[in-house]
Amino acid sequence: MAGFRHRAPASVDISMVAYPSVTLLVDLSEGAGVAYETHGRHEHGSVVVGLLPGDLRATGRGAGELLQIRLEPVAAATLFGASAELSGTVAALEDVWGRDAGQAEDRLRAAASWDERFAIAADILGRRLGAHPPVDPEVAHAWRRTFGGRGRVRVDGLADEVGWSRKRLWSRFRAQLGITPKRAARLVRFDHAAHLIAAGHAAARVAAESGYVDQSHLHREVATFAGLTPAALAVAPWLAVDDVAWPASSPAQRPAKDGERIPDLR
Repeated sequence: MAGFRHRAPASVDISMVAYPSVTLLVDLSEGAGVAYETHGRHEHGSVVVGLLPGDLRATGRGAGELLQIRLEPVAAATLFGASAELSGTVAALEDVWGRDAGQAEDRLRAAASWDERFAIAADILGRRLGAHPPVDPEVAHAWRRTFGGRGRVRVDGLADEVGWSRKRLWSRFRAQLGITPKRAARLVRFDHAAHLIAAGHAAARVAAESGYVDQSHLHREVATFAGLTPAALAVAPWLAVDDVAWPASSPAQRPAKDGERIPDLR
């Protein structure tokens, strides 16, 4: 999870790039807050963003604060139930959690610091874990192999690993995570490529390193998952903060090395 604060009075209009997680955005602003739009659907305030939201934009005006929580799809299924209902959509948190959503917002808004908010959020999520049946161990294994392999996995191979037929893996994966195994692999591979592009690598090199047939293939996938060109993706604000807001190794879980500066994300 990460906390964001917007102090400038100017308006905000950000293209949110698809990420291989179910994302919980808790709006802690006192004013109008943030609005989200995708596929002609509009939501305002705290939302749950499912996998593959498409061309999603966040807009707002004035100062505000936002808590963003990225949930592995396997964990999200135990919090929200079968995530097929959330796939490709943005849903108001209140529609998913009912009155608990408002209570959670009040607790988080009243907290004195971001550290306290993170602790409250962890407590809220921890209490809700197990509210729904867990996904099959085979499905969890297939997802984590897909993610760990940066999307360069074959469905037949995953099915063999878990001892299922391809058809059964496809059906159970889709029913429990809201996405097919092949689509999941494409999303994870895109995410890896997107961060290479944002880091300044040339599109041709990214295509080769990420396993795309050629640069045109990469261009098509970027358009599919982000609604952008690779050049626009390279400067997308949504990706620009990733190395600070979502470090590969959490500063909270390891000590700083000699001379290392741990960034203040709050």
